[in-house]
Amino acid sequence: MGRSPTILSCWEALSATSASTTPRPTLKDNSVNREPTGKDERQQTSGVIRTIAILEALSRQRSINLESLAKTTGLPKATLLRFLSTLVSLGYVHRDDSDQYSLTLKMFSVGSRGLEHLDLINLANPIAQNLCDRLGETVHMGVLEEDEAVYVVKKESSFTIRMYSRVGKSIPLYCTAIGKILLSGMDEKELSAYLDRVTLKPFTPNTIKDRQQLAEELERIKIRGWAQDNEEHEMGTLCIGAPIKDYSGSVIAAISVSWPMFRYNEEDEKRNASAILEASKTLSALFGYTEGA
Repeated sequence: MGRSPTILSCWEALSATSASTTPRPTLKDNSVNREPTGKDERQQTSGVIRTIAILEALSRQRSINLESLAKTTGLPKATLLRFLSTLVSLGYVHRDDSDQYSLTLKMFSVGSRGLEHLDLINLANPIAQNLCDRLGETVHMGVLEEDEAVYVVKKESSFTIRMYSRVGKSIPLYCTAIGKILLSGMDEKELSAYLDRVTLKPFTPNTIKDRQQLAEELERIKIRGWAQDNEEHEMGTLCIGAPIKDYSGSVIAAISVSWPMFRYNEEDEKRNASAILEASKTLSALFGYTEGA
């Protein structure tokens, strides 16, 4: 599970190889009919990377103004305005009366359709729903995305008081059940690199803030087979998670159940963990994993 490069880092690398912008062809310019050159292709690619960088920056904020977006993406304001104008006209971005920009539901719709085509999502949906029905609480499945986990499946509890979350939400790795499962699937080199990059910021008094303590926790998870977040990310919430593995034994995702503390009974912990492990093993088997092989 190596760390993938960010869109902005790709853009910076590409910019270093591009000299200047090619003028737009006029009616007298025969270049409109010629095959694209390597320079043309680099410029087309740079436009795609810029667009994605803008969309990614917008996805991290409910709304954002031009100045803040320029700082986040590192792009000039004039360039941003040109790209934003196109995205607004296409319906992917909204600009309000106070010049704040935000993503529209059209962007979410496109992303949701993409998710539906992933085997992992399709296979997990009925199993996650069954687990939700069985335990009566909210179920999530998450995958690794750089130094965070991202929810790709959610089955919501029918209780009025339940955990607030959404598909697409990013959560930290070191203080969540899903995150700790994903960390436990890393090799020593990957884990060390992650810990070098990330500050173990305390979200609650229960958050693990020490590298050695976290390493010991991950070893316990490997032995036990499941992870727990006991009010480490949010006060009043407890989560139990288990790994989803592929044919090679690699952890490709994690599934978890979340309880409000007032509804959690410690006497049921063994039963709850067993149900979650059963769901994770069922999913793992669908991806070719054989326990003990």
